[in-house]
Amino acid sequence: MSPQLIVAGIGTEIGKTVASAVLVEALKADYWKPIQSGELANSDTDVVRGLVSNPTSFFHPEAYRLTQPLSPHAAAKLDGVTIDLTNIQLPQTSQPLVVELAGGLMVPLNNQDLNIDLVKQLGLPVVLVSRNYLGSINHTLLSVEVCRSRAIPLLGILFNGPTVEATESFILSYTGLPCLGRIGQEEVVDKGVIRKYARLLSQTNLPTLY
Repeated sequence: MSPQLIVAGIGTEIGKTVASAVLVEALKADYWKPIQSGELANSDTDVVRGLVSNPTSFFHPEAYRLTQPLSPHAAAKLDGVTIDLTNIQLPQTSQPLVVELAGGLMVPLNNQDLNIDLVKQLGLPVVLVSRNYLGSINHTLLSVEVCRSRAIPLLGILFNGPTVEATESFILSYTGLPCLGRIGQEEVVDKGVIRKYARLLSQTNLPTLY
């Protein structure tokens, strides 16, 4: 079966979109962001489309396109809509599929549902994107814990940004999760950079995603 997975981050501005582009390129996967909050003229779908080189990936339309760069529940309220999880269904495709969340796992989508509830509904395993900063160990372990408390399978951790060996080794040792790869700090992220990291992922840990 073609792999289908969800890309979740330990917080905001973690690099989920770049990580998603790398995974899309490595897997020659389709891409889907169910909820886009703000930046509609240059959405995450547009960004990933512009970074991917392979000719087979298809970019599925968002279920919700919200005008303000806020938490989805707040952006939806300003737009006069309510995010309803029953309206968010996996796109039909025979290709691999990479799904990118809007924000972290505990971000609210409406008055009662969080991103983690959407993940549970979609029923796909998670690739967790972590970035090294003061507090990232706590945020990473909390993200792993909440997935495990909901019986959501984790494929592994993808580190983005500068490497901090002490942080990464502790996270991997404590969680027992594999490191799927590392995306370094790049001054410019373009198609060549995405191809480079996609190739590295394909040469190392890509088989664990199947």
